Amino acid sequence: MVKDSITSRKKRWLWATAVSFSALVTVFLFSLFIGAKEISFLKLVDVIRIGRGSTEYTILVDLRLPRILMGFAVGGGLSLSGVLLQALFRNPLVEPYTLGISGGATLGVAFNILFGLSKTAGLASMPLCGFLGAALVGGAIYRTCVGKGPFNTNSLLLIGVMVSYISSSLLMLIESLVTTEDLHGIVFWIMGSLEEPDQRLIWTALVVSVCGLIASYWVCIDLNGLMLGEEEAARLGISVKRTQKLSFLVASLITGVSVSLTGAIGFVGLLVPHVIRLLVGGDHRILLISSYLCGAAFLIFCDTVARTIAAPVELPVGVITGIMGGIFLVLAILKRGQLWQI
Repeated sequence: MVKDSITSRKKRWLWATAVSFSALVTVFLFSLFIGAKEISFLKLVDVIRIGRGSTEYTILVDLRLPRILMGFAVGGGLSLSGVLLQALFRNPLVEPYTLGISGGATLGVAFNILFGLSKTAGLASMPLCGFLGAALVGGAIYRTCVGKGPFNTNSLLLIGVMVSYISSSLLMLIESLVTTEDLHGIVFWIMGSLEEPDQRLIWTALVVSVCGLIASYWVCIDLNGLMLGEEEAARLGISVKRTQKLSFLVASLITGVSVSLTGAIGFVGLLVPHVIRLLVGGDHRILLISSYLCGAAFLIFCDTVARTIAAPVELPVGVITGIMGGIFLVLAILKRGQLWQI
């Protein structure tokens, strides 16, 4: 009986992973060949054979593929961060931006635009300033709530929300001081974009995102126990503090890198973990990888919609994720009648 149960569980995990991976591959191909200039799949062989120099090669390899890779890294990373933080706080409404880290990244970019650093130090200074802002805020929150004394999730969540409000207020102050051109740049960056010309930054996002997924599996079993409550998890022999600190650090690092490179793209870390949890259950051994793959697919799909629905005008991807994410989440809640219960 026990062996049959284990076999059935493994089959369910394999099925969920296979479906998630298939969805990602389907969206990958859809995004690669759909756009203002549609390229058929049959032309792919000719594009590869001819190589660099053709218009199709430039569109596929130089324009669309980098966006897809960035969508994979950021979408998967934000979804993974959402799973970790929702388990950490045992709250289905927590998402990566709740901790105020995105606010720090936004402020870093706003200061960059305010002082004109991108004009003197180059465009690469914008994501660098964004990451420094996220790192400073994340480090301050960690030192305040995690680095000293007992880990208090309530204090951490409250301070994160307050930091978000403070960052929003400072951002509005900066927006009132900059020129109209710089204001447009700040607003457009806040709404999010996967366009990134520097391949080194794309590979940085990929490495951080995948390493975060690998690191999260060090505590996947512990996260299952943590969902029962800290006291019950401690009775099961789980190192609660280690699990909480590692989850917080991984989620903060991924969020900081993602926001600094693509802007504040909302709803990915809230919607995807919630929907996947309804489909595959709350076991983090399968929830982590399924959310990662589906989060990547969701963001790539939203970016494809953003660049094609009003072509040749490109919409900010954050607008699409907000609209689609909000609708899907409301429908999921109405169908189920409630959010998942602890």
